[in-house]
Amino acid sequence: MSKYTTGELAKLCGVTVRTVQYYDARGILIPSELSEGGRRLYSEDDLKRMKIICFLRELDLPIDAVSQILNEEHPEKVISLLIGQQEDILLKEISDKQEKLEKLRELKNGLKNRASFSLESIGDIAVIMEGKKKLKKMRWMMVLTGLPVAALQWVAIILWIVKGVWWPFVFWVPAAVFWGIAVSRYYFNHVKYICPECHEVFKPTLKEAFWANHTPTTRKLTCTACGHKGFCVEVWGDGEK
Repeated sequence: MSKYTTGELAKLCGVTVRTVQYYDARGILIPSELSEGGRRLYSEDDLKRMKIICFLRELDLPIDAVSQILNEEHPEKVISLLIGQQEDILLKEISDKQEKLEKLRELKNGLKNRASFSLESIGDIAVIMEGKKKLKKMRWMMVLTGLPVAALQWVAIILWIVKGVWWPFVFWVPAAVFWGIAVSRYYFNHVKYICPECHEVFKPTLKEAFWANHTPTTRKLTCTACGHKGFCVEVWGDGEK
């Protein structure tokens, strides 16, 4: 079985020799044996114990708490809970960092697409990024709810053409109109627009937004703040009316 000196143990655990000596003095990590010359020698079990001590110290546990945990009848149970807790914390941190990285990349790509940029343009991109996921989720919801309506339309048309049965189509028309109105109102209650001139975020009337010329991410509107008429960028609006 391997034996380690104080210096070797310290190097394997990434701590100083003084730290190992301190734990020895506190009775937390006592060497398994002493050499003939009086040098402290640590076993593989001592190395494992030292790594556990280092882990607990990284959790900012005071020395007294570390000593108490290691002196428990079943310290492995407590340590297992702490490891699980630390794993959850690290996973959350990784998720948060990944989300921030995605935002930075989106901001970087957004700035690349502009010949020049200002604080206002950066603010516009930040607003767009903030609600991008919510907008995407809402649009998918609209598509999914529209699929049954579209399916009923084709069933009604086929029945009319093949069987000469026209009444399903008559029932489908008001249902489709009701769905269209409901979805449109829901959609425009949850979006706003950024004016490219004054950079104000505004909400147009439902009538103007519904009939305006548009692309998947912009709509030709009149800004309520500066009066500019042109394509404005669509952003999430939190359901405000």
